[in-house]
Amino acid sequence: MPSIYQAIAELEKNNESAALCTVVSSQGSTPRHVGSKMLVYEDGHFIGTVGGGDLEHRVMDEAWIAIAQGKARILKYSMVDPSRGDPGVCGGSVEVFVEPILPPAMIVVIGAGHVGKAVVYLAKWLGFRVAVSDDRREFCTPESTPGADAYYPVEMGKLAEQLKVTRRTYLVITSRGSSVDAAGLPSLLETNAAYVGVIGSKRRWATTVKALKEQGVSEEKIARVHSPMGLELQAETPEEIAVSIMAEILMLRDGGTGRKMRADEPSTPQISQRKKAKES
Repeated sequence: MPSIYQAIAELEKNNESAALCTVVSSQGSTPRHVGSKMLVYEDGHFIGTVGGGDLEHRVMDEAWIAIAQGKARILKYSMVDPSRGDPGVCGGSVEVFVEPILPPAMIVVIGAGHVGKAVVYLAKWLGFRVAVSDDRREFCTPESTPGADAYYPVEMGKLAEQLKVTRRTYLVITSRGSSVDAAGLPSLLETNAAYVGVIGSKRRWATTVKALKEQGVSEEKIARVHSPMGLELQAETPEEIAVSIMAEILMLRDGGTGRKMRADEPSTPQISQRKKAKES
């Protein structure tokens, strides 16, 4: 069995998730000393121990929550009286620090046209892992769309068969039309993707929604899609649109509001003719 530190190195190498649980305080009689560690994987197996028994099961449950939420936590347990909910009768108390170990979030750009290329460049600059997919093989190469970490020259509907889509995957669909979206979205909406965004006007998205419903895709799954995607910046060039898209993703990932940070400036947006044309 590898050491915990070797296992962590493998996690980072393979872009996988786990939670490192460390005993950081131990008072009185407890199962394990300060510094004891356990590495808990998403699939349920683990390396090391923080004490065994009910204590360990509770820590593992919290570890899976930490992985899902991406947030560290400190757990405090008294081990005196199980009748009041304590995980043991050793007589002491223990604190365990649970730290999620997560790979960089991944942006998957589906459709390597002008906007797709701009999103690849910006997402990579922002520190994301980036994958590109396009059923047109000539577009889905490092020469045509440089900067990505991986390339998947497949139809959108088959992408989930080749790429593991997780809660840290953001799908940015910059495809060439509604028919492509309608054919490819159903399988992607079955995944755990953190974000599914589709480029285009409100009219284009309405056409896609109609086609999805005709295929039996539920309202609940359709509601997952952000379309038109991005924040309203009056963006026009591919680079500006990429900023709009990535701004929305960062806002959702980090719990932002999208509001102006200057509180004393009233917001009175004016809808320009250019915006009206985009939505038609």
